[in-house]
Amino acid sequence: MTTKTAHRCPDAVRSLIERFGDRVSEYKDPKYNETLVRRDFIDPLFKALGWDIDNSKGLSSFEREVIHEYGLHTEQGVKTPDYGFRAYPHLKFFVEAKKPSVNLRTDHRPAYQLRRYAWNAKLPLSIVTDFEEFAVYDTRFEPSENDSPSKAQVSYIKYHEYESRWDDIAGVFSRDAVLAGSFDQFAQDKKRRGTLEVDDAFLSTIQEWRKKFAKDINFYNELSVDELNDTVQRLIDRIIFLRICEARGTEEEGRLKDAATARDIYPELLKLFRAADSRYNSGLFHFERERGRESEPDQIAPELIVSNVALKPIIKELYYPAPYDFRVFPPDVLGQVYERFLGDVISVSWNSKKVTVEPKPERRKGEGVYYTPTYIVRYIVEQTIGKLTAGQQPHETAGRSASTFKPLKNKRPLCVLDPACGSGSFLLGAYEYLLAHYLKQYSLDPERWRKGASPKLRKVGENDYRLTINERKRILLDHIYGVDIDRQAVEVTKLSLLLCCLEGEDQDTINSTLFTKTERALPDLSDNIKCGNSLIGTDIIGTRHWPALSPEEQRATNPFDISSEFATRSGQPVLGWDALIGNPPYVLLQDDYRIQPHLDYYREKYEAAGYKLDTYHLFMERAVQLTAEGGLWGFITPSNFLTNNHLSQLREVLLSGGDLSILNMKSKVFADASVDTAVTIQRRASERAASADLHLSEGELRLAQLSIQEVGTTSAERIREDKHTLFTGFGSERDAELLRRIESDCRELDEFASVNFGKQLRNRKQYTTDVITVADIDSIPDTHEPCYNGRDVEWYHLNWNGLACLTDRAAKRGGCWDDEKHLAENKLLTRQIGRHPVFAIDENGYSCLNTIFMVNVEDETDPYALMAVLNSKVMRYIWGYKYFDQRGTFPKIKGTYLKHLPIPFALAEHDELAKLAENLVTLNQALATAQLGAEKQRLRREAKAVDRQIDKLVYDLYGLSKDEIALIEAAVADEKTK
Repeated sequence: MTTKTAHRCPDAVRSLIERFGDRVSEYKDPKYNETLVRRDFIDPLFKALGWDIDNSKGLSSFEREVIHEYGLHTEQGVKTPDYGFRAYPHLKFFVEAKKPSVNLRTDHRPAYQLRRYAWNAKLPLSIVTDFEEFAVYDTRFEPSENDSPSKAQVSYIKYHEYESRWDDIAGVFSRDAVLAGSFDQFAQDKKRRGTLEVDDAFLSTIQEWRKKFAKDINFYNELSVDELNDTVQRLIDRIIFLRICEARGTEEEGRLKDAATARDIYPELLKLFRAADSRYNSGLFHFERERGRESEPDQIAPELIVSNVALKPIIKELYYPAPYDFRVFPPDVLGQVYERFLGDVISVSWNSKKVTVEPKPERRKGEGVYYTPTYIVRYIVEQTIGKLTAGQQPHETAGRSASTFKPLKNKRPLCVLDPACGSGSFLLGAYEYLLAHYLKQYSLDPERWRKGASPKLRKVGENDYRLTINERKRILLDHIYGVDIDRQAVEVTKLSLLLCCLEGEDQDTINSTLFTKTERALPDLSDNIKCGNSLIGTDIIGTRHWPALSPEEQRATNPFDISSEFATRSGQPVLGWDALIGNPPYVLLQDDYRIQPHLDYYREKYEAAGYKLDTYHLFMERAVQLTAEGGLWGFITPSNFLTNNHLSQLREVLLSGGDLSILNMKSKVFADASVDTAVTIQRRASERAASADLHLSEGELRLAQLSIQEVGTTSAERIREDKHTLFTGFGSERDAELLRRIESDCRELDEFASVNFGKQLRNRKQYTTDVITVADIDSIPDTHEPCYNGRDVEWYHLNWNGLACLTDRAAKRGGCWDDEKHLAENKLLTRQIGRHPVFAIDENGYSCLNTIFMVNVEDETDPYALMAVLNSKVMRYIWGYKYFDQRGTFPKIKGTYLKHLPIPFALAEHDELAKLAENLVTLNQALATAQLGAEKQRLRREAKAVDRQIDKLVYDLYGLSKDEIALIEAAVADEKTK
């Protein structure tokens, strides 16, 4: 392990090394126990690494740097790690302490204990040490009880090596190194093939459970496909919930395992489920109708038949020595697993004999919902709920200071909604944030909040407090609401929230609640988390659209009125939401997803419902509609709404809602989807805003941290100057003024030239001969003609790569098929993908595919002179300022915007520009065939010189001053660095 920064071994550590060496036989005596080695050596070692081991800063349990005895319960003798180290709020690594009489080189148990715990907590690295030995493990490898101590070991250091190898330790595990990102960089560098992280492993496990349960239950029971899906899902949820409760101490350890030893297992499980209902009231175990409970009881489970053959091995997989340790299984990891799990559905063949599990239609097409990474959830929660709780509470004219904080009384609490909650990642993030917020505020005056009939705090240690279970329930019911059209997703959201509500509790605290209160330990979330369609209200039923839907489509539509379905516990309707958060589904409503009555309804109800409508467009407008005055909404969506030429109305809707903050993500957010994304945050104006500011930043994930770089701010007025209302133009007022002046003295490209997309043919995989590759021009059959695609187009250079396309109009699917346009010589071409347009000239008159835009000059303007202007720095500056779509993956050139490019009037008479452009074409042709390196260098230097001459002439054409030229040169130079 090496780092660039040298770290000197502290005197305190050298003293520890010397003391241990002087009395090593005493310390290696088995009577010298783990508690002593921690106090005498390990605590001082990590103090020397800069960690606040004793919490001398007096931070709350949510914020302290080091958590001792990270877990509180034992399972089959497996001890929990002694330390959890974190850079708030991120847990970074565990340290497991052992007494020096344990040989970490030969005893496999300490390594397995540590690796099992850290793997389940989804940590990349962790440490086991007895001070004599210091072993670092890559904990991303799935642990096995049979692994040797050297398996997944990254480093092993003896105590007498600490001084010489202090860089190796402090450069990664010191507090400063962790905060600086060195720990994350080291973990990234060390990651090797073969890792199977806990979410992937557990997903595979429960997917197998689903197959086994589905086949078994279908064999023994008469259920519809929907009933089978729901029944299997609920059985898995119930087993996981009870197993996690056991692991975390709110249920007696091993009850599920004991049930699996019964002669008939399922009836024993049913007893546990019924007992859980009387204990928790969560809705998850609701089997009987009961006054005061809104949730519908499960009437299938009590009569269900499930064989021992299916149940016994599944329950066995939940206990030691299986790798899963549910004491530390992070709630967000469980959500990540379930989000992918819910992407599949059980299907049954027509004769009900064959049961299969297959992807849902939206997953098969690579569309729909993707699980949002925790760092994005946290950012959106902080930018919405964080802002609302930081100073000013909603519906108040002034914020409360921390010293006078108290929960809102006689006023509606802050209400948070995710209108497409999926597996609940955003609601879980919101709930965890609010729990931490309340705990921090109550801890300012803990004695006050421990008193009374309904105490908010309970003491768990010296200056350490936790929220009571009743307060955790209140926060959940008062603040958290969600909707999803998928019934199973709704149940998973409830499961995640309920497990979070129980976190930190044990049997004693649960039992004390049951004995002192008439209510049960957990809330019934049926009034807070509901199944329905957030985009289509019940008003569709009274329109012509409803009878146009088939009965199955009506059932799937599931109309839902958000404004009337939710009310606070005081009975007040939630008419405006203080915070809307989420990752709405991205589904283009075409082909299989085109339901005409739905589209007609959307176009009547939503201003943004235009051409090529996507569900995320509607959800963004819905957020504007639902957010209360002064409230905040935040979504992560595809970023193409920033400049898509069909979404000008959506951009107008967003502008009218108030000030916007957009974080354009430059790194890939969703591992399984090639989609450029942006996070939009908006504080709702009191009325339709005529004026609003739009702030743009760029975000990138670096070393497990979200790095944000400011781009700039522009105004609604400036955006509305453009007919397409593009979310661009984040430069200075000087930039805006320069563009205004340029456009006022020019004509647009489409005033004297036509701009057309190339030919779109049929599906190339299905119709393999629509586009073929030939050896040379003479090999093209009579049915085809030579054509270019986007890869053939380069700066001042066009290269035909042997493609030929079918001429038969039967292959036509879109684009321009005008032969006069395609076969014209000296037309200009630019590819569809690129940060800015790059033009070449077609001297041959070949056809073009739909990865190319064609520009055909229709007056006396010389096409070479026009190409010089279109390839100039001025045009790159204009495109980057006004039309660049901010995408990192596949930035697109839009033909609509090419048409509006400003071209100087005097260009038609500029022969010198044409000659220079022809010269560049010749130079690039020579460069493409040059073999010698020296010759290539000469040609490149000459091309650069010609390009500089062209830029100088173009600057003169636009009448630019020295200051304006400097502005353009700086902007284009900055573009190259991005």
